Amino acid sequence: MDHLTKLEEMLDQANLEIKNGKYEVASDILEKIIGIDPNFGKAYNHLAYLYEVKFKEYEKGETLYKLCLEKSPTYPAVYYNYAVLLSTLGKYDELKELLDKAITIPGITLATMYNEYAIMYEQQGNLDEAIAHYKKCAMNTLDKNVLNRAKESIERCQLKREFL
Repeated sequence: MDHLTKLEEMLDQANLEIKNGKYEVASDILEKIIGIDPNFGKAYNHLAYLYEVKFKEYEKGETLYKLCLEKSPTYPAVYYNYAVLLSTLGKYDELKELLDKAITIPGITLATMYNEYAIMYEQQGNLDEAIAHYKKCAMNTLDKNVLNRAKESIERCQLKREFL
């Protein structure tokens, strides 16, 4: 078994542990992966996710997402996860920069990224820009649930306009 295959198998095992709620076990596996190969960016993303979502250590999560971007800049998952963290923290300048980069990454789901732009603009009170990006989200999906969610988000923004 080659080096990369072994790391991917370990990553799969960590994902399984996460799904089973065994976060400490998953964290240990991810730390081992990084110990074996500090350039295996995917492990940083998964570890960042644990620190952000499960351990609520946002600063550590952010550091790990940045390491993933440095080591694996074309790994789509880090853009989705890091965008959510930056949005949660209200770091909109950094979020915009990340999203601008994300939409150039091969294999990225554009509908998801446009939805993240839209959420960012809505949170900032820029409802026209939010609506424009929810429309982009809708136009870049084939998933009826995503389409309906975009429509509901547009309606929510239009309703918010009444309070301006």
